[in-house]
Amino acid sequence: MADIVLFHSVLGLRDLEREAAGRLAAAGHRVTVPDLFEGETAATFEEGFALKDRIGRETVMVRAREATADVAAEAVLAGFSFGGAVAASLLSERRNASGLLLLHGIAGIPAGIRTDLPVAVHLADPDPFEPADEVEGWRHFLQGMGLKPEMHVYPGGGHLFTDASLPGYRADHAERLWQRVLAFLDRL
Repeated sequence: MADIVLFHSVLGLRDLEREAAGRLAAAGHRVTVPDLFEGETAATFEEGFALKDRIGRETVMVRAREATADVAAEAVLAGFSFGGAVAASLLSERRNASGLLLLHGIAGIPAGIRTDLPVAVHLADPDPFEPADEVEGWRHFLQGMGLKPEMHVYPGGGHLFTDASLPGYRADHAERLWQRVLAFLDRL
């Protein structure tokens, strides 16, 4: 069983994150799902980026820190797209994290992270927000830091292909992703 902090996408805390938390909890994990936008959501990615920009990175990170203050230091940091970037940003402060789980996006990894940190990444191919050359460069950068990320690529579908409310939803890919996520968590 793992403690997991699961951050939402730029669309805000929605059914996608709640259902994911339920799935993880049903597998025996304790899941915290912070609402970094305090109830606000967006219908499109463009609206979501505008919402994120209006709230501001500093406020988002303050909320993320507050939401994780009482969570075990060893908690897995996870996130959907933008939420993955929030999770990765916390690594420098939460050095005992058991793992980093990036769903639908890559994220900057702070320098000095321990080289045995398990990292799993799940991406659509192609992904309009994560071009293949940037993903490959990111993977090589992490390997240069001594990290060995698990890379899982899912052909077709949309950026958030696990979200049944979006046009790019792929049930087959979503099921495969969740099987792989649970296997990753079991190995920690």
